[in-house]
Amino acid sequence: MRVSYASKRIERGAVRDFFLLSMGTFAVSGAQVSVDIHIGPPPVYRIPSPPPVVVIPGTYVYVVPDIAVDVFFYQGYWYRPHEGHWFRARSYNGPWAYLPPERIPRPLLQLPPDYRRVPPGYRRIPYGQMKKNWAGWERQRYWDKDRQWREGWHARPEERGMEHGEERREGGERRGAEEHGGGHHEHGGH
Repeated sequence: MRVSYASKRIERGAVRDFFLLSMGTFAVSGAQVSVDIHIGPPPVYRIPSPPPVVVIPGTYVYVVPDIAVDVFFYQGYWYRPHEGHWFRARSYNGPWAYLPPERIPRPLLQLPPDYRRVPPGYRRIPYGQMKKNWAGWERQRYWDKDRQWREGWHARPEERGMEHGEERREGGERRGAEEHGGGHHEHGGH
């Protein structure tokens, strides 16, 4: 019977492994395994000008309303989920960098299920005001004092927007604090 070169090599390897194991030593192969998983950024979605945002009730997370993708602002960074992964950027238009799961801020993972449903009349905050004030608002727990923020999207329509000194005029129109000479810098256009 003729023995092939490959079977002799396997036989020698088995004898070597048996010898090493019987001496209490484990033989480790010199081969290495390398796995490279590339997670690409989300597709480009250009927002043509600095977007207004709305603060998501119960959080200090801001979302850009009325666009086809989710773009959030939280503690100085912009975030965008895509295909089960999260990305972060310094600008609302990117460039987006992959964010490992352990670095995703907890408030983004705990958003209320209806965060996309922004009711008509909910306060839009101009981009410049949000960028200038977000840190102070968070430090001072500013939104905690806002009934609309505390109640969420579920406030009755007749109560929406009435928190900051607005009054009803005859005929149902609202008269805002700005007309009273007060004015609150967080009020944005609709």
